[in-house]
Parts: sequence; structure tokens; C-alpha cells
Amino acid sequence: MATFRRLAGPERQDPESLRCALAVGWCIELFQAFFLVADDIMDASLTRRGQLCWYKKEGIGLDAINDAFLLESSVYRLLRRYCGQQPYYLHLLELFLQTCASFRPKEELKLGLGSALYKAIVKYKTAFYSFYLPVAAAMYMAGIDGKEEHEDAKAILLEMGEFFQIQDDFLDCYGDPALTGKVGTDIQDNKCSWLVVQCLQRATPQQRQILEENYGSKEPQKVAKVKELYDALGMQAAFREYEESSYGRLQELIGRHARRLPRDIFLDLAHKIYKRQK
Repeated sequence: MATFRRLAGPERQDPESLRCALAVGWCIELFQAFFLVADDIMDASLTRRGQLCWYKKEGIGLDAINDAFLLESSVYRLLRRYCGQQPYYLHLLELFLQTCASFRPKEELKLGLGSALYKAIVKYKTAFYSFYLPVAAAMYMAGIDGKEEHEDAKAILLEMGEFFQIQDDFLDCYGDPALTGKVGTDIQDNKCSWLVVQCLQRATPQQRQILEENYGSKEPQKVAKVKELYDALGMQAAFREYEESSYGRLQELIGRHARRLPRDIFLDLAHKIYKRQK
């Protein structure tokens, strides 16, 4: 909604257009819910946003897989109901389908594969659907469908999505569950997270052996050993350094690519996620 209001002129902000924009916003929320319900099952997570994961609710269990499919299918029914007669409907449909086809919620660590693999995972796991999807949808609804404008937006937003996911990986280990609403499980789930990728780049052969023996185990003492190694290698300080440099790089990208689009769209998003705690 925020992007649509910035991009659409007053003549496009009639009640019907705003109603359509609200509906697309809710479709994106439902889309994310579909991803998260499935992701929590695959990760065997316990909580999400401070509550029991859906599959953990009494009487739900693996029926949650079916519920995830229902959430996904509801998106396309709502898009057709609210936007089916609009000139941008096909663009929205293709955008959601492309996002769904790109999403890969679970990737395990492959020792020896580093930042290149991580960047590819992040691009498809988080950046595309969390950042490009909502902005691109608003652009199409505002009549902005040029390839160059969308490529410029994508260049900024995929970088922003990488920044966001690295924050998420850090908070999975070091965040306060009272703020994040979940207990992190990346170590137990053998996830290819930013922390372990950076740890591998810094580790001595002996420290790498510790990782190989303990990473990916659900045993509390083995998880604790991985966290001790993170602390010994100064991963909290490494993240703070990355956060500052990445935020500066985002500002440069916005200056370079936000030529035909209001910079405030991207600056507002960057401000929302910078130094977030949840």
C-alpha cells in the first residue's frame, strides 16, 4: 500500500483502486503464511511469532501441509476476484507464479561450499518474495510495467533481501526469543546460514573439525559447542561490521538505480530493517 500510494497519481487512488491494492497486500500476506507453515514443518520448529507453530496446534499435525496448499490456492482466487478485470492482472499472476516457482525454503549446509551458494539461496528464499514481490506488484498496479524500471527495482531489492536474510540468520542464533517470537533452529537443522559460512572462512583446521562433528545435531551440548565456536571467532562483531558496510552499499545502489522511481520507496524499506531486533 505504501508503494502504491507513492507511485499512483491522485487519479489512480480512487476507492476501487485502493481496494484492489489492499487485496493484493493481503494476497502477499497469505503467500508468506503458506511459505511459513510449510517451512516450520520442514524445520521441526516449535514457535512462530510468539505462538506455537500451526502444525504443533492440537488436532492439526501434518494436516498443516494441506492447510499450506489452501493458503496458496486462496491467493489466486483472491487475485482473480479483485483484480481479474484490471489491465495489470496478468502481470500480477505471472509475478506470484514466478515467486512461488523460485522459492526454496530449506537448504542444508554443504561443508566446502561458501558465499556463492549462500547468495543463491538467499536470492530465492527471501529476497524475491519479501522485497521484490510487494514493490513490483505496486509498480504494475500503478501502470509501471517497463523492463528497465523493474530491473532497477530488482537490483536494489534483491540486495536488500540479502541484507534482511543475513540479519535473520544472526537473530536465529543471537536474537531474544521474546522479541523474535521463535526459538532459532538453524544449527540443529544444518542450515546453510550466514554465520556458519563466515565461520568456515575464518576457522582453523581444528575449528573446522569441531563444526563437522557438531553442526547439524539436535543434541543441546553439540549446539552449545557450535555457539561457543561462533563466539570464539567473533561472529557478533563480524555481523555488526557487515551490517554497517551493507547499509552503506544499499544507499549507493538506491542512488544508482532509483532513477525513474521515488527513492523514498527504497529508503523507507531500508530504514525499517536497519538494526532490527525481530
